[in-house]
Amino acid sequence: MNCSLCDGACDGADLAPLLSPELAWLWQALAAVADRRGDESLTSGPAMTVTVPAEPAQRAAAAGLIDGRPLEPGQNRRVSLEKLAAAVATRGPRLTPGAVAAHACDRRLAAKARRRALQTAASDRIRTQLEKSAADLPRHVRELVGPETAFTRLRTLGWITRLLNTPAPADLLGQALQVAARLPPLGRRIDRRLLVPGNPHALDAGVLPALVLALTGSSGTPARSGWARLGVDCDDLLGGLILTGITPRGWRIPPDATYTLPPRELARIDWEPPETSGAWVFVTENPSVLAAVSTRALAQESLAPPRVICTAGTPSQKECEAIGALSGTGWNIAVRADFDQAGLGHMRAVLAAAPAAVAWRMGAADYLAAVTEGTDILQLQDEDAPWDEYLVAVMRKHSVPVYEEDLLPALLSDISTGTPASRRATELPRGQKSASP
Repeated sequence: MNCSLCDGACDGADLAPLLSPELAWLWQALAAVADRRGDESLTSGPAMTVTVPAEPAQRAAAAGLIDGRPLEPGQNRRVSLEKLAAAVATRGPRLTPGAVAAHACDRRLAAKARRRALQTAASDRIRTQLEKSAADLPRHVRELVGPETAFTRLRTLGWITRLLNTPAPADLLGQALQVAARLPPLGRRIDRRLLVPGNPHALDAGVLPALVLALTGSSGTPARSGWARLGVDCDDLLGGLILTGITPRGWRIPPDATYTLPPRELARIDWEPPETSGAWVFVTENPSVLAAVSTRALAQESLAPPRVICTAGTPSQKECEAIGALSGTGWNIAVRADFDQAGLGHMRAVLAAAPAAVAWRMGAADYLAAVTEGTDILQLQDEDAPWDEYLVAVMRKHSVPVYEEDLLPALLSDISTGTPASRRATELPRGQKSASP
């Protein structure tokens, strides 16, 4: 018999005398010890302490299990697990104190410890699989997916738990390693649709492509950027930048039109220069800002057509480079994003590709003007906002994101006037200087 409560330790045992109501107090105390120690059997180890009950019938029932002097009401008594194990074994050859307690409480004991043990064993199998597979990977892939490095990376990113929650962790990890094995060496490229033979869409979305990027240290960025780092080309027709008011050279687009430039066009972009020297292009993260800009421009025909680029999230490297190329044709660039971890990363990526660009309403004063109370936790590093020495400090202090929509009236005003308002980092509200590092 394979009992679900004790794995068959009760097989052939006479449990009835041990499961009398008068002994429930003893087994409940034992169950608590088993849970705390992570020991389902409790046949050995440090003695446990129990409080003797006041009821004479309860004390009498335990007298044969707790040896020594008579049991006194309210007394704390030490119970030898070895002696208790010997006593219950007279009722069954495999019976243990923990097995009796499990039946008395009608539940499996030490469940948390058992889950931890099972998870540890499963994690060890993942580590072993990585170690065995690494030897068969091409050298340039082994540099990305060294077994110890990859295991640590997966654990840090939460992928071990995520893998273990899938129906077949070993199969999924094996598929990801097979994809990694087909990655091209440095200087070569491959179409992503060829990485899984016979299934060109296997890496379009879902857990498998995310796992491949995590394994190779290419997660944490937009997927296109991660694949590009690995020498993998995605389709170049989806995604890209959403624009209004500026066009590639030679294109004929209505001045009030909003349109999308896909990655294919961005790769060879040549911007039309501004009609007047010093004109500004406003780069924003969220489509809601561009939608509000377009709606306002249509309602107020007297306004000059807005010039806005929307990245619709964190931009790829190709998109950043296309934004940076605006400077070469005479445009001034003002860029901003949400005040959160992803938004600051967005800013750093664009400013790295467009060194002449300026941060637009992305200073500490702008954050403080819109921040509200909340319970979010922002995990920020000192170097996350190099354009403003105070910003990280005040964001840590409040630890609440501020989104572009929270500053929408000010953003619309800047875009309508064609000039970005900006405060110097030192222009903080009174009393805020103490927030600086």
